[in-house]
Amino acid sequence: MEGSVRQNKARDLAGDAIRFGASSISDPMRAIEEIQSLIWQPDTAFVIFYTSPEYDQTKLTQAFSCAFPNTAIVGCTTAGELTPSGYAEGSITAVSFSAKHFRMQSRLIANVPGNGVSKCSEIATTLVDETPCPNGWNTLALLIADGMSLQEDVLVAGLDAGLAPIPLFGGSAGDGMCFKETFVYQDGAFSSNAALLMLIHTDYQFREISFDHFVPSAEQMVVTKAIPAERIVIEINGEKAAEEYARIIGAPKEKLGPFLFAAHPTLVKAGGRYHVRAIQSVVDENSLKFLSAIDIGIVMTIGEALDIVGEMEKEFNSLEQEMGKPALILGFDCILRKIEIVTSGKKDEISRLLAKNNVIGFSTYGEQHNGMHVNQTFVGVAFFPPGSGESV
Repeated sequence: MEGSVRQNKARDLAGDAIRFGASSISDPMRAIEEIQSLIWQPDTAFVIFYTSPEYDQTKLTQAFSCAFPNTAIVGCTTAGELTPSGYAEGSITAVSFSAKHFRMQSRLIANVPGNGVSKCSEIATTLVDETPCPNGWNTLALLIADGMSLQEDVLVAGLDAGLAPIPLFGGSAGDGMCFKETFVYQDGAFSSNAALLMLIHTDYQFREISFDHFVPSAEQMVVTKAIPAERIVIEINGEKAAEEYARIIGAPKEKLGPFLFAAHPTLVKAGGRYHVRAIQSVVDENSLKFLSAIDIGIVMTIGEALDIVGEMEKEFNSLEQEMGKPALILGFDCILRKIEIVTSGKKDEISRLLAKNNVIGFSTYGEQHNGMHVNQTFVGVAFFPPGSGESV
């Protein structure tokens, strides 16, 4: 890990209601001490953090307990962090929320594969019933899921049904580029094969921000053989999946990898719009493993990329024109977006946009919103102090 993230000075906004900062000090205790100095406030309601998987979890847990005693703490491991300076790796980024303006209750969902849609709906409904919203406040839900569980589609469908009309946003925890084991954290313990549902009440206003940078091309393909439970496509158009995909995008099969998958994603139309169903890797030489649900008979379209910087700038500008500058955007940004951004040499430009708009979050293995699990998408929740937007 490098030294401390540059420009990691905490943002002190709207009377201490939201404070955030980051550290890339390699020693867990010192890193959390630095973060505590940046985000501590006397009436902290809860802390959300996102950490590189490089940190020792036992030491990290001890450090959080020392730095934030008697405070609700939630978080997860990442495939990269979104810090006050933009993209980072090998770091920890965190946000604290004031009890004057925020309240949070969380529920750990253990053994994710054992929870079907109806069970997830029941969990969400119970959490809502147990967590009444103060009069005049707003409510949203956040989800952090084990990114290797292959269950995000079931989770988000069930939870969204049980929460309605409360909006649900989220991201899948990461493990760098290893894709082996991911973790969520709740009040003193890291857990794998689990998900974390948070219900947040606030008198702040919030807005969803969700976008990708792809439009559908004329190139379509049909999944003709697959193992849906493992998100593996064996055949496309009756041909070996990897070979057919490579033929369609005009690349040698042996060159298939994260960069080509990021540059040529597959899109699936649902709810009147196209959503990215990203490819993770080639498996068994000729099959494709996906990061979202797939099934036999699904029609997929190859996506054509627009300017990734321009699309992000357009979305952030539109948000500011409506509401003013956000106090915070909690961001869930797909790892494949980061791969494309870094490979194309646009990391500094995107980092400046993220920093300018107060984005704190992480690079994910998938994103959740509108009752769906998607990929290669930026999903965020933008927070604005009470009264924002009235004179914009």
